Amino acid sequence: MTAVHDSASLIYRSTASQALEGEARVPGDKSISHRSIMFGSLASGTTEISGFLEGEDSLNTLRCFRAMGVSITDPEAGRVTIEGVGLHGLKQPEKPLYVGNSGTSMRLMSGILAGQAFDSVLEGDASLSRRPMKRVIDPLVAMGARIDAGPEGRSPLKIHGGQSLKAIDYAMPMASAQVKSCVLLAGLYAEGCTCVTEPAPTRDHTERMLSGLGVGVARDGARVCIEQADPTTRRLEGRRLEVPADISSAAFFLVAASIVPDSEILLTHVGLNPTRTGVIDILKAMGADIRIENRREVGGEPVADLRVKSAPLHGIAIDEALVPLAIDEFPVLFVAAACATGRTVLTGAEELRVKESDRIAVMADGLAKLGIDATPTADGMIIEGRGEPTPFGSATIYAQGDHRIAMAFAVAGLKARGEVTIHDCQFVETSFPGFAELFNRLGGCLELSRH
Repeated sequence: MTAVHDSASLIYRSTASQALEGEARVPGDKSISHRSIMFGSLASGTTEISGFLEGEDSLNTLRCFRAMGVSITDPEAGRVTIEGVGLHGLKQPEKPLYVGNSGTSMRLMSGILAGQAFDSVLEGDASLSRRPMKRVIDPLVAMGARIDAGPEGRSPLKIHGGQSLKAIDYAMPMASAQVKSCVLLAGLYAEGCTCVTEPAPTRDHTERMLSGLGVGVARDGARVCIEQADPTTRRLEGRRLEVPADISSAAFFLVAASIVPDSEILLTHVGLNPTRTGVIDILKAMGADIRIENRREVGGEPVADLRVKSAPLHGIAIDEALVPLAIDEFPVLFVAAACATGRTVLTGAEELRVKESDRIAVMADGLAKLGIDATPTADGMIIEGRGEPTPFGSATIYAQGDHRIAMAFAVAGLKARGEVTIHDCQFVETSFPGFAELFNRLGGCLELSRH
């Protein structure tokens, strides 16, 4: 099991390339990989996972559940076997549970740990410790949980065990799959029927996987409920789980092949959960040539192959209804907008300011260094696309420890007149191990060094 411990800054140097071509399968979906470890650990019996993402975030989740007494094999070519301990079989860890840079791990595990008999502590790296956790603390406390946190509700979180949780009917103030999942997972341990109403659709991997493992999940419009059952006897049943390729990782190559002339690539086995396909809808609205082939369903999740060819892009006003369906893909979508002809306007995306970095501020600053007129707003950005063969100049960019920022500017380098140098890229391994190798195999020009 590979871990990333080198603290030296990884530097990317990206330059223009000829046409991109070839076929590839990007790594497994990170959201589903996290959940497969969590739910497989809480299930009764054996869960066999294939396609697991062997990135640092997912591996930290695996380590956390091992620390709570779950037998989990080392990943081998994406295959993991879990001997589940049941909903009430976790053991108190000997030390704080470290989730690294993963907000998904901290927020979802908060819901699980709130229902345990033992005390626990969740902590992350410096970046995660700056991200808001009050959004999960508040509903959990309303259910009867006891949680101590740092200033402004930030981690580390100390979760007191032995609390009697009560069901909640929670209307989320913001669209967040992580908050929704946290509350639903706590609902597995609560008396009564726990429901969540979301203001806009968010990814539904939790509901799909829980249902596949035998938990009753009911949806009525924007409201989703864990069907009432005795929390002392409720069971998840172990089974085989297949993790599709991550559409968030595929997005970098969807944009790359769209903006580099004469390109054509095929991305196989990509997860096309309808709560995640906003990036395709936005790119198509901008004029991208993306074809969906070989649709099928794997383990309750829709998948397909994506064929993308280069095409002239034009600026658009992005439909706010698509924002929650593409929230993780906006860094590279901003690059697409900069390459398009005309103005692109994004609104309703204030969530981007509390990701691994303030993605609105960091992307606007980086694009400006490359010569693009990019104006940040409170909830989005206005980008004046250049529509030129090489719209970007040379620049040195600092990714602020944000993996998606680093990969987005690597894509920008494909259309630069000189070299785009990107510092602080080591966190790419959290979500996309092997990114640079695949980038170059498909025709990109990306050099790596450490400083």
